[in-house]
Amino acid sequence: MHAAAHELEAASWQPGPADLGEIERLLNLARIHLSVEVAWVSAFTADQQTICVATGEVEAMDIPVGQGTELPDSYCTRVLAGALPAVISDARRHPITRDLAVTRDLHLGSYIGVPWRGPDGIPAGMVCCVSRHPDPTLGEHTVRYLALIADLISDHMDSPFAQQRHAMEKNRRSVQAVLDSRAVRMVFQPIVRLHDHHTVGFEALARFEPSMFTGPDTAFAAASHGGLGVSLELLALRQALHRLRDLPLGTWLAVNLSAEALLDPEVRDLLLAHAGADLNVEVTEHTQVTDYDLLIDALGSLRRAGIQLSVDDAGAGYSSLQHILRLRPDLIKLDINLVRDIDTDPVKAALAHSLNDFAHQIGARLIAEGIETAAEHAHLRGIGVAYGQGYHLARPAVLP
Repeated sequence: MHAAAHELEAASWQPGPADLGEIERLLNLARIHLSVEVAWVSAFTADQQTICVATGEVEAMDIPVGQGTELPDSYCTRVLAGALPAVISDARRHPITRDLAVTRDLHLGSYIGVPWRGPDGIPAGMVCCVSRHPDPTLGEHTVRYLALIADLISDHMDSPFAQQRHAMEKNRRSVQAVLDSRAVRMVFQPIVRLHDHHTVGFEALARFEPSMFTGPDTAFAAASHGGLGVSLELLALRQALHRLRDLPLGTWLAVNLSAEALLDPEVRDLLLAHAGADLNVEVTEHTQVTDYDLLIDALGSLRRAGIQLSVDDAGAGYSSLQHILRLRPDLIKLDINLVRDIDTDPVKAALAHSLNDFAHQIGARLIAEGIETAAEHAHLRGIGVAYGQGYHLARPAVLP
């Protein structure tokens, strides 16, 4: 048995040399005292667990140091919930652990696990000792010993992992407070016809109290990381649709929804209840599309009901191109980075011209986002782009 130490080298957790050395020393002390093959310390982030430092037969047991693994699949979640004891002397015979994939993947024969806690007393990770062989000598005395080691290790774990976890918990509470109080207000930015400034539609944009979130992107990211992303999108959607009938006659409303939200039946039912040619769904990049076939099927009922579809950030990269090719939208929004300085950048102008021609050929309309100067406006008109939005044309505002 060797005592090589492995540590997470990613930028997300970089303890000082003294802390790392002391954590390794404590893990080795536990491993040798309890006669186990591997000892590790892990940290929780959102719904994942990452093994930060491990000592012992790490390669032989395929211990995934530095890789996030799903918490629901772990022993640790079950120990903290009381569904498993803190010590398992024969993992392959225990009625719960014998059927878990992690038992097979890590060749677990025996296990001891206790939490280390952050400054607030909440479990922030686990200190675990494992071996490939069963060990009938393990018992409550080993749990008490390892708990003492965990207390000592916790003093050295004031790391970005722990800080990130506490920040995420704080953000999740903030998002929940927004949901409980319905504290989302909507502003509406006009989408105009460039040649005559006639307003053809409005994009609904969520706004939050600055004391809670610095901007909507921060709020939706915090909600997504905290498992509340769809709930927050649904609240914003309800607030936007509440004003649908207040729009000027002949204009349409664009609402932003992630692929994850569009797969939610409650979101689709709400959209169908307001279906018509005056409603447009803009697929955002809040969450990655993992199954286009599933998303296309979900969008089918919306499009059959008359709801139009738009894709954001055209020209920004591969994902937006995939959206266009797979979803076949009715509207394509030209990325703001292509619009900025388009009047002085011939490469941007050429790409925008090509995307405008492409949109016409597939029967879609191109909308230029983020028009901020008269020169950008004039140049876009000159290359044939028919629609746009941006501060030069009209700022987001509340509806009368």
